[in-house]
Amino acid sequence: MTGTAHGRGSHSDVLETLGRRIATGELPEGRILTLADLELEHGASRTVIREAVRVLESRGMLASRRRVGITVLPHAEWDAFDAAVIRWNLAGPRRQEQLAMLTELRGAIEPTAARLAAVRASFDDRARLRQLGDELDALGRRGLGASAEYLEVDVAFHRLLLEASGNAMLAQLASTVEEVLRGRAALGLTPAKPAEGTLENHVATAAAISASDAHAAEAGARTYVSLVALEVGDPVRGEPPREAG
Repeated sequence: MTGTAHGRGSHSDVLETLGRRIATGELPEGRILTLADLELEHGASRTVIREAVRVLESRGMLASRRRVGITVLPHAEWDAFDAAVIRWNLAGPRRQEQLAMLTELRGAIEPTAARLAAVRASFDDRARLRQLGDELDALGRRGLGASAEYLEVDVAFHRLLLEASGNAMLAQLASTVEEVLRGRAALGLTPAKPAEGTLENHVATAAAISASDAHAAEAGARTYVSLVALEVGDPVRGEPPREAG
């Protein structure tokens, strides 16, 4: 034990640092930890360490057992939908797998959300989706697809799409989809010039929702997600991500 503190001792610092250490494999599956060691390593009080451990237990990353200690659990037990877990995975060696899984999730939920939105969205939501689609199209055609401005519009578009579905369970996945978009941007996987067809199908999806055309809305969303999947790649099949550009 070196006594070198990994964090500054506050709850948020310890939680963030410990979560990342687990996600990156610095603290591998099966490692047994103690409160005393974590206090020393993170320069934090016993109360702060206990609270951080409690939060990570709730996320499935740690388990405390009497006379055993605190055990790092396998990633299959982690809360796959937790925003912090997703963020930590994207910062670690499993980032490509995490991006691929999230993109597959989008392929399952966004076409359905678009179909439902075409039937259920309010007048204001339909108008706002069209506006956001047009803004994405304009920014992308100017080569600003990798910009912070494009990212914020993209996040707003997909959040509204899920919320406009009128399905509360789909709407609650908006934060998960946001992590996909922000994670891709942080890793430099969002191209300055979106892949051919991506912008057009965002605009087409918004237009179809506005026109109450459920079939066209679902088809448009399915198409743009499939184009994004090409940029992300498929680690299971050994397909690398397409370089952003």
